[in-house]
Amino acid sequence: MIRAALICAALWASGAQAQDAWAQRKCALYTQAWDFALRAYGTAGLSAEFLDRHAGFLASGCTAAHDVCPRSREERAMADRLTIMSMSEGMASTFVPFACPRG
Repeated sequence: MIRAALICAALWASGAQAQDAWAQRKCALYTQAWDFALRAYGTAGLSAEFLDRHAGFLASGCTAAHDVCPRSREERAMADRLTIMSMSEGMASTFVPFACPRG
């Protein structure tokens, strides 16, 4: 019984480590995508609020609230690009920080 519990604990710990590693990898890939998109498309049309909230998301290790609300045409285009780039790396579309308040 104790042996089975130890095996389960070890498997759970390795699974948690794998999840942590994937979360870190996703954030690194996303950060690279963001840097690429900024170099390729620039910041014209991106508001200070959009850039600041996005910087907060990156600074949190990509774990902060998804509250980067794309309002302008350029912000929506950037959000679309980053969503597609993220998904092409195997992340779910829910990973990106883009969301607007309802109402």
